[in-house]
Amino acid sequence: MSCRAYGLSLVALAVILFTPACSNSINPLCGSARPKPVIGSLSPSTITFAQVQQGVVLTVNGSQFVSASQVVINSTALSATVVSSTQLNVTLTPDVISGPGSVNVSVHTPSGNTGDLGCSSGGDSSTLVLTVN
Repeated sequence: MSCRAYGLSLVALAVILFTPACSNSINPLCGSARPKPVIGSLSPSTITFAQVQQGVVLTVNGSQFVSASQVVINSTALSATVVSSTQLNVTLTPDVISGPGSVNVSVHTPSGNTGDLGCSSGGDSSTLVLTVN
């Protein structure tokens, strides 16, 4: 093997191992793994049931959100609009919230296509409480 070919192989290996998009950089085969979502806050954190009846937009702030992430409202998974990797929007309606009270909100990201490669993928965030008056 020439020095030139050897140098190219090292560069290719470095790119694979240190690509920021790889959530499991120790294992280069984990490129399709999805990170576990982290939830930080809700905006607004308190709403009225009248707002729910009109279809209010809830913003979930956190990190590691991907296009497959879903907002979970009292065990019901809802499709979300991914604004960025730190923000999701979901519309709340009476189909999901039937009246005033405390509502559990979390984020679920399904696992990626990693097979049995020693890669962790997806998962559930912690839960925050949305108050509906």
